[in-house]
Amino acid sequence: MSNATPPGWYPDAAAPGTDRWWDGAAWTAHTRPAAAPQVFGPPQPVAPAPQDFRLPGPAAPASGDGGTASGRGATRIVALAVAGLIVVGAAVTGAVLLGRDDDGRPEAGPSGSVAPTTTVTDTPSPTGSPADDDPKVLVDQLNGITLPIPDGWEKPDRTVEPVLTMRTVNSYACPGSSSDFCYHATVTSRIASATDITSAKELAEHDIATAADGAYEKNLVGNRIHGGIMSHKVLDSASVSVAGRAGYQVRWRVETGKGPGGYVQSLVFPSTIGTESLIIVRYAFDAGPDGPPLSLMDTITKAIRPIGDSATSGGAGSSIAH
Repeated sequence: MSNATPPGWYPDAAAPGTDRWWDGAAWTAHTRPAAAPQVFGPPQPVAPAPQDFRLPGPAAPASGDGGTASGRGATRIVALAVAGLIVVGAAVTGAVLLGRDDDGRPEAGPSGSVAPTTTVTDTPSPTGSPADDDPKVLVDQLNGITLPIPDGWEKPDRTVEPVLTMRTVNSYACPGSSSDFCYHATVTSRIASATDITSAKELAEHDIATAADGAYEKNLVGNRIHGGIMSHKVLDSASVSVAGRAGYQVRWRVETGKGPGGYVQSLVFPSTIGTESLIIVRYAFDAGPDGPPLSLMDTITKAIRPIGDSATSGGAGSSIAH
């Protein structure tokens, strides 16, 4: 039996009143105020009414008063004691089953807390997020946002880089490496990690070169899939409002050694939940007639919403044309 637990928010035993993000393999540093608890488990056994409980023993006195008061009192005491033992035994059994894994050892979590097991997979997502299988919505539960998926795009089940991704459905042989597949447009959402930068503007200006290199310089195995970046031009560097938060975006046009080149953008803004860590949304659009219009970057940015908020067009559950 596998104890694999899907990524999600779970109670942090080391910090009462707090949920912590479990990424599917380990606890992360991301926390939020605890959601309203839900109680799961079998109903408690109900003790029988004391007056109906009888134990084998000597026959009751034959007197007309139904037995002495002391005899009736003793019967009730025994009944209550047995009922109490039943309830305690059920509680102890439940605690043992829920607190141990298959080999009898508790799973260790952060700071000595107990990691979630398959018994808590019904924990609700924060604020009632849209279903993850909605083909028109990319749900980033860790960062508490949704992104609309344009027509002709998909959210792949597997990607080379372990980040939340949506991209054009159709692929093509990369102009600089025919053994690799490229996509005309890709958008990814990730938490800003391994950095001390706390300013959205500073982080966007710092991240744009990384975004450009990852899209048009080299892939993760070192292939120059577009012949490498020859030059770039800054098209935009400005403040922007995203999901009700003040963010910042930087956009470049890159010229590549092979192919038409493309456009890259780093969009940075605070998360709407938890510690409000900075989120990075990276865009990479091919230039030329096969790439999507540059205006689609702005359309997607304006349609980013906090999870559960679909009040305006382009939010969760809506689609946008490319």
